Amino acid sequence: METQLDPMKDDLPLLANTSYMLVKHYVLDLDVDFKGKVIEGSIVLFLETGSQHRKTSSAGKECCQSQFDETCEMRASEPCHIPIINVPTCSSKTEYNDFAISGKEEEATADENSNHSNNEQASGISSSKDPCDIENHGNKDFLLVLDCCDLAVLKVEEVDVAAVSGIEKLIRPAKLTGVSQELENLRNQIVHELVTLPVDRWKEQLHYSTLCSQAPGCGELVFSTGTWSLEIRKSGIQTPADFPHAIRIWYKTKPEGRSVTWTTDQSGRPCVYTMGSPINNRALFPCQEPPIALSTWQASVRTAAGFVVLMSGENSAEPVQLREGVLSWYYYVSMPMPASTFTVAVGCWQEVKQQSFKQTAAIETNTEFPLPSSQTDFSPHIIFLSQSVLPGGSHLCGTRLCHEIAHAWFGLAIGARDWTEEWISEGFATFLEDIFWARAQQLSHDEIKGQQELKALLRWRRLRDEVQNSEEELQVLRPKKESTGEFSESGASVVKYGLKAEKIFMQVHYLKGYFLLRSLAKTIGEVSYLASLRKFVVKFHGQLVLSQDFLSMLLEDIPKQKESGLTVESIFQNWLDTSGIPKPLLEEGETWKECQLVQQVSGEVTKWTQTNRRIRKSSKKKMKQDEVVFQQLLPDQLVLLLESLLEEKTLCPRILQCLERTYQLREQDAEVRHRWCELVIKHKYEPGYGDVERFLREDQAMGVYLYGELMVNEDAKQQELARKCFAAAQEHMDASSAKVVAEMLF
Repeated sequence: METQLDPMKDDLPLLANTSYMLVKHYVLDLDVDFKGKVIEGSIVLFLETGSQHRKTSSAGKECCQSQFDETCEMRASEPCHIPIINVPTCSSKTEYNDFAISGKEEEATADENSNHSNNEQASGISSSKDPCDIENHGNKDFLLVLDCCDLAVLKVEEVDVAAVSGIEKLIRPAKLTGVSQELENLRNQIVHELVTLPVDRWKEQLHYSTLCSQAPGCGELVFSTGTWSLEIRKSGIQTPADFPHAIRIWYKTKPEGRSVTWTTDQSGRPCVYTMGSPINNRALFPCQEPPIALSTWQASVRTAAGFVVLMSGENSAEPVQLREGVLSWYYYVSMPMPASTFTVAVGCWQEVKQQSFKQTAAIETNTEFPLPSSQTDFSPHIIFLSQSVLPGGSHLCGTRLCHEIAHAWFGLAIGARDWTEEWISEGFATFLEDIFWARAQQLSHDEIKGQQELKALLRWRRLRDEVQNSEEELQVLRPKKESTGEFSESGASVVKYGLKAEKIFMQVHYLKGYFLLRSLAKTIGEVSYLASLRKFVVKFHGQLVLSQDFLSMLLEDIPKQKESGLTVESIFQNWLDTSGIPKPLLEEGETWKECQLVQQVSGEVTKWTQTNRRIRKSSKKKMKQDEVVFQQLLPDQLVLLLESLLEEKTLCPRILQCLERTYQLREQDAEVRHRWCELVIKHKYEPGYGDVERFLREDQAMGVYLYGELMVNEDAKQQELARKCFAAAQEHMDASSAKVVAEMLF
């Protein structure tokens, strides 16, 4: 039976039995209802038997997994869960007028010599024995278990793919000799041939997947939903091989579902988007998550005219008008990816075409802008950016863009096989962010080094503060240690501490991962290191990996490092398996102070602190603007300056006023304004309370920490300000943020 978990504290369960059945392809057919705040429709899953079933079958055993044995026994006496509802047997008639098989073949995303199939992982880690995973000896039905949460499942049915006209073309002649084979076996054979088509037939594959997804149903399946899963069975079917390989699920999302956010844009118009929540997309559609699940997908989304549907697909979609006032948008991906990478955003967006961007950029820079030609295949995978990164110049927006672009390689092309190792995605993106941003600015070698040393110091300070103010268990990058990457016989797993609310506000995976990669680059040499990164991306493209996959390959490239004691095990011990600041990093803490940009900030801090002392000693004297000349600083330098001034016990109001005016702090980016708000709160500078209120209203995700600061001072005005801002912003905050803030305030 499913254990009832505290959704804000415990491990996140991944219950899909991927070892027995794997989803190879999803076809989503959905309607967006802004009035009811639901997304509804159907999803068709094309399945293949998993590695565990194939292994046991090849050994001559009749094997079937019954993941929740006690649950099955309990339900045996219960009536079948087949609701009586008015749902059509076929999916809505969706037109694909913009899709054609004929014409010039486009290049596929996946490797030319591979099939559209999930790569078998061979990391050398054996699966653990799950006491619930037992062989079936013919007395229980096979259960297909999908990851699912906060969904209203209405109906599940088998899809009659054999009814599709012309589908027999997929079956190779040798396969047609068994004319007497049962119809169900024929359906499963069709799905097998469809999902294993070679990569150069990807257009044909999408076409037939569309036709099959629109085929009629041929029998309802029994299903039941738990907190974290959807379980499906067909009466009398006891093995994965005999289970229907094409099923259609009719469902609705729930307004409170944690995978989608219903909100309004800056103009007050409704919009909805998927969020990178701890539960990913399981409240958007029933799916399978890693450790081994990868799949392709295609989706049609209908909405009222006036709305634009964006998805993380490979095509630039144009809407098709189905009827007056209703448009349909179609996207697809041809490279197998985790279901969590499916994203959708629906709103009254304004689209900026790439060509116009190229022309505009060239005008603004007055130089030849090195963008690809118009013939290049632009793939519109979505990057979500908070509005907080847009004001205050290009620095914060530029660095965040570089970070998200880096995820195209680490997070999308290559993913973490165990989500507890999220440093594989976030650490790499943080490290590459600096390299990309330096290239975008076209800096000299010395300028690059200066910026990166300053950034390293800021990250060091952030890591130090986080280590001092967070639970030790949340500071470990591999909390499952030697069990990392292991899963039960069924394929089920957990994300350690995946549901702890405070974890989403932590940056330890970003920071410790960044410093590990920085240390390796320094040891190996940046040129050799970047060459190894490229080699790693080529070798593991399209796969899910563990830390040792990267580290082993890297150390193989530099065998001399083994002589100095640099091994996978030592890296685990020093960096990934322990809490606190890694020992090798402690030795580096003073080196950044030698950076010229850092020394410049130190000089400015001295000026401010000395001026503050003079004013406090002689309060009647007014500080003249020409008494002290302050230098203009870069955004990162401003962050370091304000952080340094936060360490001062007292700053007088006049200094704070002059500080804001000198650097125009209210007009700076969100990182700078956040430090300014901390200074305002610490010193109870009432003229700055409006800046704090603005930050809490407009920069909600970054403002959580400020609520705590407002409450800890035990100042009535500040506490009133905190409660006022929370009351105004609460309905727009995600559940975890709202819960954390509420615990601070009440």
